Amino acid sequence: MFWVTKFSGFFAAAMVMIVLSPSLQSFPPAEAIRSSHLESYLRFPSQITPTVPLNRFSFRKAPVFRNAGECTSNDRRILGKTGVCHPSLVHVAITLDVEYLRGSIAAVHSILHHSRCPESVFFHFLVSETNLETLVRSTFPQLKFKVYYFDPERVRNIISTSVRQALEQPLNYARNYLADLLEPCVSRVIYLDSDLVVVDDISKLWSTSLGSKTIGAPEYCHANFTKYFTTSFWSEPRFSGTFSSRKPCYFNTGVMVIDLKKWRRVGYTKRIEKWMDIQKTNRIYELGSLPPYLLVFAGHVAPIEHRWNQHGLGGDNVKGSCRDLHPGPVSLLHWSGSGKPWLRLDSKEPCPLDSLWAPYDLYGFSS
Repeated sequence: MFWVTKFSGFFAAAMVMIVLSPSLQSFPPAEAIRSSHLESYLRFPSQITPTVPLNRFSFRKAPVFRNAGECTSNDRRILGKTGVCHPSLVHVAITLDVEYLRGSIAAVHSILHHSRCPESVFFHFLVSETNLETLVRSTFPQLKFKVYYFDPERVRNIISTSVRQALEQPLNYARNYLADLLEPCVSRVIYLDSDLVVVDDISKLWSTSLGSKTIGAPEYCHANFTKYFTTSFWSEPRFSGTFSSRKPCYFNTGVMVIDLKKWRRVGYTKRIEKWMDIQKTNRIYELGSLPPYLLVFAGHVAPIEHRWNQHGLGGDNVKGSCRDLHPGPVSLLHWSGSGKPWLRLDSKEPCPLDSLWAPYDLYGFSS
């Protein structure tokens, strides 16, 4: 974690780079757990053929990370008996796809780098392409993870057009189905977008109390909540009335702590799908997967400190202009918006804060 004062963009990036860079900062030793390499970890329909040519990408192998001395024993013999159900695990879900693969790899790298007990971090990768596992294994040979196939057809007919095409991709909606995809023994999960890096110990986010709520996220009650829905939504009482008994606040769905046990019991997936169906015929919002979450959960979210989602670093959904960090402590940097740090760095036109993402980048083209 680090603290940001309101600097100009270039100065702020230069200052916090000293704090964040893996090559400059010393962190507690840690090691990612070796996965079992069992085929049962890969949930793909047998009839689907690989869709991603492996020679397209190459990633440098990540360092070996080791647990700090005070961590709970979590060696391979213990995990071999209980696997993903081991009670000491911290569960993190991230999507993997070709367009955002570079970001996902950097996100994983950042989590391991800053965790005191990375042997307790178990990654759940959601995919719609069938041979990304090899890339993950070659980059993180000792990583403990499972891969889950999300069928795009499950949502294709209920996705509506959005202000940005990337928001229309079926995998963007996989987070709605975590309670179905993950094992029943997984009762809590941290969902993270692929365009972020974690600069603090992920266990701090994991231990957040949700109280009686199903999800936790940083809330932004000063934001203009009405802009997330169309005029027709607010003028129609049968739609806008959903907020009549609560005080809704905007929250970003790229960083959430989810109580999967409560989610399954209440059946929130069906509630989200219901609003997506309504959207197809009534056009009540313009953004992608966010508004259904606001409709179901806004006003019923366990608040998490803002340091866990310094979002908006990718600018808006059109221009992707450069942004400064918000003042205050920072545990997670999130390039939500249309501007992605890897694309801007490759184009030689980076924003100042993109330099904070670069140290976690393990990407390189194959020859």
